[in-house]
Amino acid sequence: MTETGQPRLAHWADNAPYTGAGDRTAPVTDPATGQVTGRVLLATSQDAHAVIRSAKAAFPAWRDASLARRTAVLFRFRELLNERKQELAEIITSEHGKVLSDALGEVTRGQEVVEFACGMPHLLKGGFTENASTGVDAFSVRQPLGVVGVISPFNFPAMVPMWFFPLAIAAGNTVVLKPSEKDPSSALWLARLWAEAGLPDGVFNVLQGDATAVDALLDDPSVKAVSFVGSTPVAQHVYARGTANGKRVQALGGAKNHALVLPDADLDVAADAMVNAGFGSAGERCMAISAVVAVGGVGDELVAKIAERAAALRTGDGTRGCDMGPLVTAAHRDRVASYVEQAEMDGAEVVVDGRTVRPDGGDGGFWLGPTLLDGVGVGMSCYTDEIFGPVLSVLRVDTYDEALELINASPYGNGTAIFTNDGGAARRFRNEVEVGMVGINVPIPVPMAYYSFGGWKSSLFGDTHAHGVEGVYFFTRAKAVTSRWPDPSHGGINLGFPQNA
Repeated sequence: MTETGQPRLAHWADNAPYTGAGDRTAPVTDPATGQVTGRVLLATSQDAHAVIRSAKAAFPAWRDASLARRTAVLFRFRELLNERKQELAEIITSEHGKVLSDALGEVTRGQEVVEFACGMPHLLKGGFTENASTGVDAFSVRQPLGVVGVISPFNFPAMVPMWFFPLAIAAGNTVVLKPSEKDPSSALWLARLWAEAGLPDGVFNVLQGDATAVDALLDDPSVKAVSFVGSTPVAQHVYARGTANGKRVQALGGAKNHALVLPDADLDVAADAMVNAGFGSAGERCMAISAVVAVGGVGDELVAKIAERAAALRTGDGTRGCDMGPLVTAAHRDRVASYVEQAEMDGAEVVVDGRTVRPDGGDGGFWLGPTLLDGVGVGMSCYTDEIFGPVLSVLRVDTYDEALELINASPYGNGTAIFTNDGGAARRFRNEVEVGMVGINVPIPVPMAYYSFGGWKSSLFGDTHAHGVEGVYFFTRAKAVTSRWPDPSHGGINLGFPQNA
């Protein structure tokens, strides 16, 4: 506890809380009330290297543990997570602000990667060629890297870490997770669950902190790979600094996701999708739709339908059954609101103004309601910048070709969607759009865990995407072996049925 009676959130190393030597802290707040609920430790460089040493010491034994043993721990973790996911969802809501149903959905999507990682024995199978040459066999194996770092953002404090650490652990690596200092408790909850599942000391560790902790993971030679999700400028820094230090890095950056609505689309379906994808989690999603591109004459009717739905949303405390919660901090709320003010000055029409929302929650909460902007131009900051809030911009074009050119001109290429009843148009868009994840009448095309997540252009720095087969490859390295043996000697007799161990 701190001197004010608020809990102090520590690091986690060797399956136990670790306070380290530093005394810097940052406040953790409840976004629905604005009240400080705890203080999180901010690691010094010394603290960071101590946590990394814990992971390094644990690696040899975990690397050499059988796949049967590793998988058993993964299965146990999955069962415990499934039993207690409501508890984790409540923690997420209390620190991030998203409504409980959204937090529960986050946990469930993260659990899909845990389940995928339970199949690691199959995923790590190599190839084998008998008699590649006379008496010579050739085969391949995939082996773990060592200590890996995971640097996760505030908007998905459970799901994003679970995109990475289940695969890393199942493959035989040890992990140091650096969560956002804005909502750090989920990481500690997951660490305790791993310990209960039987994960050995030092295999999963939590390093709390800010840029000092991030740079320690990028600089320490014991860390062999780093996975990062966050804004594009920080992703560029992480990729450049990590690779300069010889690390394998996948850095997922920002986004400006477009939804293309063609004249033949069902506008009620499209309007529902725009509201869900634009205002869910208060727009604090890298896969949120933030720009609607209305083609032909559908703009007026589409805007009216979106406005009607957005105005009816109930904004408030995520524990009270509201549709949308607060933003994560006061500073972030003010930043998002400033984009709305600038858009109005630039000539956009504020059709629904979230700055005037009357929330169901505390007066000190970080509130901004759903906001709909029409008549947005490509030069406006509300379009060019990743706002990361509940602000939906509508742009109007005359043709499909104009819409495609607009989308492909964006420096980002994370996610996109098309709404149409024309299969040919959908197929053409799927082929021509320069974006990594595409939805056809699906507004948030986050792939299932057995596919890989990641964008193009300035939305990804690195050569591999998250989870799926690419995730397995990222956390392992291939080794090719060529062998020749003399005739085997007699090995003795054992009539017992062979078992995995």
